[in-house]
Amino acid sequence: MTKFEKFDESNAPAEAVPLIEKSKAAFGRLPGLHAVMAGAPALLDGYQVLHRLFAEETSFDADEKTVVWQTINVAHECHYCVPAHTGIAKAMKVSDEISNALRDETPLPSAKLEALRSFTLAMLESRGRPSEAQMQAFLDAGYNQRHVLEIILGLAQKVMSNYTNHIAETPVDEGMKKFAWTPKSQR
Repeated sequence: MTKFEKFDESNAPAEAVPLIEKSKAAFGRLPGLHAVMAGAPALLDGYQVLHRLFAEETSFDADEKTVVWQTINVAHECHYCVPAHTGIAKAMKVSDEISNALRDETPLPSAKLEALRSFTLAMLESRGRPSEAQMQAFLDAGYNQRHVLEIILGLAQKVMSNYTNHIAETPVDEGMKKFAWTPKSQR
């Protein structure tokens, strides 16, 4: 496979340098994903914007954000993002019960969170064309049209990161290696 370069301030395109500095300020280090994305500054910029919007401006709580992110990461079998979002979930005080259920593809602790996972998967698998029954089940679980649209935002963000990690085979960051994950299809 083609080896993708990782960038930092010393070798990145000039437009990526402020984005790299922004990543370092936010995470205290330069995540490997961001170091790869810096090779296309517009990609890194778009990813940072979508991450901020999903993390800070959606109506989902921490558990729900984790369900959307990890459902997509697991479905895409992203070797990098599942461990990274396990660490992020811990920082957000999401229970290990939720994180483990998402990683292991076992039932979540509440029907509402399970409905969120099911609908996120329906959106992903149908390429944004869920059935009327899937939509109604999601709405009946206590969600609304805003949540449907916010899942689309989460999908857009995760496609950017998951696909980048697939093609670049981004190594899992040192601090996230303790959350290493193997897809069900490879166990």
